[in-house]
Formats: sequence, C-alpha cells, structure tokens
Amino acid sequence: MTANLVDLAKQRILILDGAMGTMIQQYKLEEPDYRGARFASHRKDVKGFNDLLVLTKPEVVAEVHAQYLDAGSDIIETNTFNATSIVQADYAMEDLAYELNVEATKLAKKVAAEYTRKDPKRPRFVAGAIGPMNKTLSISPDVNDASFRPVSFDEVRVSYAEQVRGLIDGGSDLLLLETIFDTLNAKAALVAIEEVFQEKGVRLPLMISVTITDRSGRTLSGQTIDAFYTSIAHAKPMSVGLNCALGAEEMRPYVERLSQITGRLISAYPNAGLPNPLAATGYDEQPDQTAGFLAEWAENGLVNIVGGCCGTTPDHIRAIAKAVAGKKPRVASEPVHLTRFSGLETYTFTNENNFTMIGERTNVTGSAKFAELIKNNDYNKALEVALDQVRSGANLIDVNMDEGMLDGEAAMTKFLNLVATEPEISRVPIVIDSSKWSVIFAGLKCVQGKPVVNSISLKEGEADFLDKARTILRYGAGVVVMAFDEKGQADTFARKTQICERAYRILVDEVGFPAEDIIFDPNILTVGTGMDEHRDYALDFIEAVRWIKANLPGALTSGGISNISFSFRGNDVVREAIKSFHGVQRRFTVLGQPAITREGKTGDVMIVDDYGHHPAEVEATLEAAQRGFDRRVVVAFQPHRYTRTRDLFEDFTRAFNKADVLVVTEVYAAGEASIPGATGESLATAIREHGHHSVHYVGDKKLVGGKLAEIVRPNDIVISLGAGDINASVRELLATLSKETP
Repeated sequence: MTANLVDLAKQRILILDGAMGTMIQQYKLEEPDYRGARFASHRKDVKGFNDLLVLTKPEVVAEVHAQYLDAGSDIIETNTFNATSIVQADYAMEDLAYELNVEATKLAKKVAAEYTRKDPKRPRFVAGAIGPMNKTLSISPDVNDASFRPVSFDEVRVSYAEQVRGLIDGGSDLLLLETIFDTLNAKAALVAIEEVFQEKGVRLPLMISVTITDRSGRTLSGQTIDAFYTSIAHAKPMSVGLNCALGAEEMRPYVERLSQITGRLISAYPNAGLPNPLAATGYDEQPDQTAGFLAEWAENGLVNIVGGCCGTTPDHIRAIAKAVAGKKPRVASEPVHLTRFSGLETYTFTNENNFTMIGERTNVTGSAKFAELIKNNDYNKALEVALDQVRSGANLIDVNMDEGMLDGEAAMTKFLNLVATEPEISRVPIVIDSSKWSVIFAGLKCVQGKPVVNSISLKEGEADFLDKARTILRYGAGVVVMAFDEKGQADTFARKTQICERAYRILVDEVGFPAEDIIFDPNILTVGTGMDEHRDYALDFIEAVRWIKANLPGALTSGGISNISFSFRGNDVVREAIKSFHGVQRRFTVLGQPAITREGKTGDVMIVDDYGHHPAEVEATLEAAQRGFDRRVVVAFQPHRYTRTRDLFEDFTRAFNKADVLVVTEVYAAGEASIPGATGESLATAIREHGHHSVHYVGDKKLVGGKLAEIVRPNDIVISLGAGDINASVRELLATLSKETP
C-alpha cells in the first residue's frame, strides 16, 4: 500500500489534511475534557495538550480526521505533533509517549480504513506526525552561556525513537517529520528513524517538512533552504517540503527554490495567511484565497503533495482539492550529483571552483595559539580565531581537539556549540577532525549542517571501517578517507590506488555512501630527503590523484600540498615551483596561470617571480614536469649570481637537460659572477655542449618573448624562471597568442 502512495504522488497531486489544533479549538474543550476519568487527579494542568485527547476524547480526534477525509484528503496526520517524552515532561506525562503514538495511529487508521472501504479505488493513508519538540539543540536559552543546551542530542534521539516505535506499531503508512525549525533536532530524529527501521526490519516512506520562519528565507536556527536540504538529503525522503509560519503567498519562493534543487517529491502546506488573533481560527485567509495560491503552484509544476497548516480547516482543504484537481504533479528532474556541504549556507564543489580553502587554525595540533586558548578555557578568543579564518576566505573550517591535556569530547562539543551561535562562523561547513573516533562522534552530534569527517581508514580492518562509515552516513556527513590499510600507510602509486579503490567499493557498494561525499587523501609524502626510496613520493601522490579522478567517479581528493616540498622548507622558490606546476594540471593550487595557445587550446604557464634559482630546484621542477605530463616543456631562464661558483655553473648545464626547449638570456647582476666569462651566452653554450640540442641564447632579455613566440607550439607548457622583465615578456607572449586565437 505504501508503494502505491509513491506511485500515486507521481500520477496526481495528493491532498494532505489541514490543522488539527485549529479544529480542536472549535470544540471549546476545558480542563476536565482533557483529563477525562483516567487523569482526573493528575498533578498538573493538561488543558492544551491536544495529543492527550486520543486517550480522553478520541471521538473528537476521530471526527476531525473524518471531516478532512470528507473534504478530499488522501493523507491524514496522526494527532501526535507533541507526543514525545521531552515535550510531555511539561505535563509530567513522559511515560505516556509510546502509548499516545500507538493509540493515535490506530485511531487515524480506523477512520482512514472506513473511507478506503467506501471507495477502494481511492485509498487513504495515515502519516505518523513527528513535531519539532520544545527544546532546541542549536540555540542556547541561557544568555550567559551560549554553549549550554537544555537537552542533549542523544536525549532527543532516544525520545524520537520511542515516538517512532509507537507510530510504526500503531500501523502508520508513512512518517512525517514536520515543522522543522532546528535542523539538528531533525537530524536527531532522522538518526532515530533509521535506527528503529533497522531494529524492526521495516522501512516506511518519509516526508520531511521544514519551516522558514519569515521573509529572511531562513529557519529559526539560521539555515537557508539550500543548506537545510543539503543537511537532510542523506535520509533519502519520499518528499521534502515546507509548512507553517508563512502563508502561501509568502511561502511560494521557497517552494520554488526547493523544487529546483531536489529530485524528490515536493510537499507544501502553508498557514491560512498570517496570524490574526481576532479571527475565529486565528488566521484571516479564506479557503478560496489559499486554494488560488496553491492552484498557481500546481499550474507551474512545483508540487506533488499539498494541504494546510495553522488556521486551515476542512473548507480550506476542500477548496484546495478542487483547485488542483486534474493538474499534473511536479515531474522531478534528475538530480545533479555535486559535492555539497553546509553550515547555515551551502558550499558546492563545481568545476568552476578554484582551490577549496579549509581553515586549520582552529586545530590544537596545528596552532599553538588556538591550543593555548582552549587549554585556558578562553573559548571567546578561540571563536575569534575561527571568525578570522572565515573572514579571510576559508570555505570550511577544520576543528581539532586532539591534545593530551584536553577532554577532547567535551572541548569539541563546547566549541561547536559556541560556533553554532555565531552566524558569521557557522555559515560555513565544519570539518570535524580527530584521530579519536569518540571525538568525531561527539562532533557529529553538534552540527546542524552537513559537515566533513576527517578521517577514517582501513587501518583497523573492514568491520571497523564499515561501522564508522555507516554512522557517518546516518549522521549526514561527508568523509575524508586516508590511504591506510591493515598493512600501514600507502607510500607508492600501486598501494595508494589499491587502497582507495577498495575503500571506494566498500563505501559505495556496501554502505550506499554517495560517491560525491567521499574525499580521498592519498598521503602526500615529502621528496628531496636524499633517500632514493622517497624520490617518487610526489609523483606517486599526483599520479594517484589523477587515477582516482579517472577511475573512482564522483570522489574528490585532498591533501596538504606543502608536504611534498617539506624538505625544501625555507626555500620558497622550489616549494612554490613544485606545488604550482603540478597543481595547474591536477587542480590542486591556483598558482598556475592558464595560457591560450595559437590553436585555441589551453596550455599552462608557471611564473616564478624570483630569480634565486638553485640548479637542484630547477632540476626537481623540470623532472616533475617531464615525468608528470605528456607535453613539451619550454623554459625561459635568466641566470643569477648562483653561477658564481664553478660547481653550480656545471650543475646548471645538467639541470636543464630536463627541459625540451630552453631560452637563456643574460645573467642578472653579471658583475657578481666569480667565474670569468660566466655569462648567459657561455651558460647556453655549456648546456648545448652537454648534449642539449634545443638551446637558444637571447642577449637582450626584452627579446625573450619574441623568441618564445617563434618556439611555442599548441599545448606547450611554458615555465619562466627569471626576474620581472623576463616574466613580463612571457606574459606579453601569452597575450599575443591569445589575440591570435580565432
């Protein structure tokens, strides 16, 4: 029957019911009505606890259900909006949670079954209603302590799980998680739902509905509609939509936006306009007005399921059903599988992006200042560190609390709770970073957006890897996977690719992890250590990245690029050269500049604005170029005072054998050279005599660009190693070639 519901929603626009609370108000019930005989002596007032009526006034609730079914509802909601132990604590009725959900569902099912029997061709469905609770996980109620939360994630999860068990045991056809104003509460509910599904061996269709609180277009906890959807998409709901807070006119742009970003069915059930305490129902909008707005949505292909929220009545639902009758439901577009993470806003990885910048100063292992602030319990100053990173352009911020003197779980929880209350920081996604799973798990319970877990690996075996991966997916996060397995760290191309492929297949095929949420770190190990076995580390990493892109579709790669050249620390020229050259082609840095060649193809140029090149640096860069690309490498070189000793002069003659074509101009500050006759011309002659047959000497550095114009072919890589004039010549060359491109 539930599969039939999904099919029906694709065939015609389905009708949800209207407001239960609005209708109950019309019965003018008093305290004794709510108490009934069973709770006559209960120690607290219960008037207004509408969920209790399924036990004390079931005939009222059943009558409301029947009125909505008469009006044309295909789906009615159980009267369980507040039926969780956490909300019921206000009435000292926590122990009734499971019973209320079971009985409310049985009552709704009984009424729905009667209408299905009357018209078997039009089955009626019962949605188990799950409300947002009266306590929030993302907002502190204590003005003196922004990190305080009145309830924990696990308490919310356990309370929701109890409700879900009751809704399933009572016979719900589907579940409806609605009126979401704090996405972290919703994520706790989604974890609970999945746990109960697995516990009971059943899986019901799931509707998820968010509340945009005003025309700012954000939830009460600050998320945009895009960020909200990114945060809950992992639950794979039957539908996603909006309800409450807004009337149809104000809600429309958010319904339209949601329809643009999801391939799921779209639901929408607005209030009857905006509140008016003087109106009979508390709202002014008449049935024909609400129906008119929703008819326009239907005509424009925005919705699959419509109904009403606060202030709507059976008359509203009747008018809505009539207005959308015969109109085609929204046809969902095929989803675009892009990597998306979210804080209060969404960050999307696209081909147009340059480097994604992760701020790592909120990492106690990498920032002595941040570590000291956290150890001294100076969290306000620590927040300033995070704020500085965001203002400096960080797309995500990495939070790590792995310090021996810290309680990592407590520190992670407190800091992320504080971050959640700072909109300028929490607008970007969080990278939850730790070598301790318990700290990562604590962090997952604090983030309402979609974070990234850094990291997991196969180091402890497949069973451990599977368990952690399933938990990360259930909690709605992406994951960084390190190239480790039971044998240790991957240090060769073969090991890197073998481990990454194995992890990918487990994640995608066994766990069901979206490929676009997987980020591989193939281990960047340093070169230039003097040990032969380390010689290929950089290229193995870079080639592993290329292999991952080609063979593990959807997956991303990451790495601390500076590690490649760590042995050259203090020598910025070679470090920048090594990183930027490979980065251009592998999309790892933004230091490379694109060049348009004469045939219109895109080549690459690397400008190094420094003229202090050591031959070892030149050789390392050119060797990397030669081995890393199947393209001709053209180098423009202006020697500097490093030619002043004979050993270095001779080393240069060997270094440039790695270039396909070399253009040499005169030595910068030639008078400082200690070798008589050590000129650019003599260097070019020496390189040529050393066996390099494509060496050109240009005495006037201003003519280098012209010489290059004669030499450069389509798709060549041009490397400039020189002072400002030489680099300017190369740039002029590129400009000239660009103009020549048709």
